[in-house]
Amino acid sequence: MKETSEDIITQLIVDQKTFFATQQTKDVHFRLSQLKKLKSSIIKNRSAIEDALWKDLHKSPEESYITEISVVIGELNHHIKHLKKWTKAKRVPTPFYLFPSRSKVIFEPLGLSLIIAPWNYPFQLLINPLIGSISAGGCSIIKPSPYTPTVASIIENMITDIFDPKYITVIQGGRSVNTYLFKQQFDIIFFTGSTNVGKVVMKAAAEHLTPVILELGGKSPCIVDANANIDIAAKRIAWGKLINAGQTCIAPDYLFAHSSIKDELLTKIAANFKEIYSNNSKESRFYPRIVNKHAVNRLDGLLKQGEIHTGGEVDIKERFISPTIIDKVEPDFLIMQGEIFGPILPIMSFNHIDEPISYINKKDKPLAFYYFGTNKQAKSVLSKTTSGGVCINDTIMHIANHNLPFGGVGSSGMGKYHGKESFLAFSNRRGVITTPTWIDLPLKYVPFKHFKWIERIV
Repeated sequence: MKETSEDIITQLIVDQKTFFATQQTKDVHFRLSQLKKLKSSIIKNRSAIEDALWKDLHKSPEESYITEISVVIGELNHHIKHLKKWTKAKRVPTPFYLFPSRSKVIFEPLGLSLIIAPWNYPFQLLINPLIGSISAGGCSIIKPSPYTPTVASIIENMITDIFDPKYITVIQGGRSVNTYLFKQQFDIIFFTGSTNVGKVVMKAAAEHLTPVILELGGKSPCIVDANANIDIAAKRIAWGKLINAGQTCIAPDYLFAHSSIKDELLTKIAANFKEIYSNNSKESRFYPRIVNKHAVNRLDGLLKQGEIHTGGEVDIKERFISPTIIDKVEPDFLIMQGEIFGPILPIMSFNHIDEPISYINKKDKPLAFYYFGTNKQAKSVLSKTTSGGVCINDTIMHIANHNLPFGGVGSSGMGKYHGKESFLAFSNRRGVITTPTWIDLPLKYVPFKHFKWIERIV
């Protein structure tokens, strides 16, 4: 795919800043019309989007719709329904010593946003933050991942067809384009990707004091306790691990199983692997592929330590790795040093819940956390750990609620989005106090004649 030149990027930034200055994007009716145009285009191009996801990642149309298209349409519907309410100024209380002033918060767009998406959910993770920018009233330069070129091309065609490039436009390219973009001044940068690149983004943004939202990743732990419903846990862990062949930032990265139920749990997870994708997952039209051969080679290198319980088949040419469970994993193994991002589930066991809690708390803060057990024990576990999001007795599903903020903490990211949080992410919450002129109390003025009264009331 042809990379966008530096000259074109520079001009697009100038054009978008000029267009934003016309104030057109701040009108709520303008924003709603743009959201509706985007929704109509997605519905119109659904088949093309699904075909592109199949070509780049071997995602079935069903999985593409459930994990990408429907998520975006649901987000659009939510914003279209609530935007007028979100944009209204919010009255807030005013302390009595400021009488007769009144206070409010108004929501204004930050301005020009740069949105950079990863390859694992190349449609959803680009368009979802764009919805937030449109709702907030900003302009956007968006950049798809070059590792999913078919999807990137479809997105460019859609955006070009429905939006003026002075308002929203697509930039194409790899690392060199990213490097140039990071040197430019934006009003907000929204980046989804790895923690290492997130550090690069944040460092570059600091040069201009640009606010950032970083949706990163990490090793999201899953604990299955002795009193968990093993059948349900096995089914939901298998499902959550294998969506997009494990190439999901909130997939259960590794599993802590209570020693009393570990063998039964692993047997049932393996059985669910086969039930979902049959005995020959390579032939299943529902089983996605790894994004490229480099990623396959990296994942293959993680299979060398521990004991293969299930799977372990690798076909580099087909970009295929079978659903795999690795038992008897030790903390110093290579597979435990970084995010797996593939269909491999390493297993460690414990006898007391303090063991996994201690291990997890010594590591970087994860994007997601999964616990299977009683609600009472779950409450205790949550109080002793932290993460971006949590599911109790499930995996992945916290991402499906528009009313929950989504994002990381620490090295797994900063900033939240989804639903109203997306609107707020691209907005400046501007505090306003309005004071009438019919009275002018002397308390605040030099020489502070009534200072003793001031001490009592402030």
